[in-house]
Amino acid sequence: MNLSYLFSSILVTSVIAVAGCQSPKSAEENQQNAAELPATIDLLVGAYTGSGSNGIYQLQFDPATGQLSDSVLLVKTTNPSYLAISKDRQLVYSVNETGEGSVSSFKWNHEANQLTQLSTQSTEGAHPCYVDLNASENQLAVANYSSGNLAVYAIGAGGEIQPGPQTRQHKGSGPVDPNQKGPHAHCAIYKGSFLYTVDLGIDKILAYPVAADGTLGDPQTALALDPGDGPRHLIFHPTRAMAFVVNELSSSVVSLKTDLENGVFEVIDKKSTLPEGYTDKNANADIHLTADGKFLYASNRGHNSIAMFAVSDDGMLTGLGHKPVQGNWPRNFTLSPDDNYLLVANQESNNIVVFKRDAATGILSATGNSFTLSKPVCLKF
Repeated sequence: MNLSYLFSSILVTSVIAVAGCQSPKSAEENQQNAAELPATIDLLVGAYTGSGSNGIYQLQFDPATGQLSDSVLLVKTTNPSYLAISKDRQLVYSVNETGEGSVSSFKWNHEANQLTQLSTQSTEGAHPCYVDLNASENQLAVANYSSGNLAVYAIGAGGEIQPGPQTRQHKGSGPVDPNQKGPHAHCAIYKGSFLYTVDLGIDKILAYPVAADGTLGDPQTALALDPGDGPRHLIFHPTRAMAFVVNELSSSVVSLKTDLENGVFEVIDKKSTLPEGYTDKNANADIHLTADGKFLYASNRGHNSIAMFAVSDDGMLTGLGHKPVQGNWPRNFTLSPDDNYLLVANQESNNIVVFKRDAATGILSATGNSFTLSKPVCLKF
């Protein structure tokens, strides 16, 4: 890993940390942050392998122009469809989304600018699709989609994933056939003293209390979504007691009031991610919120767009329109560390497309910048 990466990692981590605990940023502050960023920032890409991609890649992102360049294969690994990165940027964790699922940890090899595999463990389930570290980074949670269960691991001091995970099997079904014939855990995210698991198959967000020693308690229902919603991903507001969930099956986003002490949510607002009159196939994928908490984005697979929303101080959502993604089947996407750009991984058209974001209006505009990579599905700065 080169010195520019180390420098950029420190700056990127600082920007993210500030975004999570300070007051909302103005457009002027975003511009200042952009000016302070290094010439290029590393972007990690997880991809489906076997048809051109071979593992986890690194691209260089220019925060001044929005250009992507210099693809490097960091490590060969199977179907790294979701990634998590440690706070010091030295460790990377990845699911291996296969029928006999596994999760792997990697450490940076600075001299070779590569990732070295440290450990791999079975996820005790099928097709793991999400991985998250707790705040202390001594515990790792994985959501297994096809088998509808959760696996939680202890992490060793060197980043090794320990064997013998705690597992929890979800139960139930929903009205949409075949997507909801059984449980499908799609997101597992730590917040406060709970591990929240979003299950697409049973239309629920479950809250597992986490004891000081990492032991999971019995789950409670943090929120029951509308039947057939198919919730997929959950994110939390950086400064307010709110969260947001994107629903894959009903093509909608929901804003929530959060009680993190008791692990329960309450619906504030719900909006469609599709334009009025659209009736063709669609399946939502990802959701992200700007660091100032004012704008929300969700990806539409099928309509092939990013739905844009303004978020009021009380959590109400106002639709701002849709931006075509210049590709097919937008999976995950991400905001640049200064929130000036939004980058989309288009799984089926094999490209990553960069959009400029207006800090005042939240509206996305085309930059003309894209990068070709086979089956990109996860983007992490």
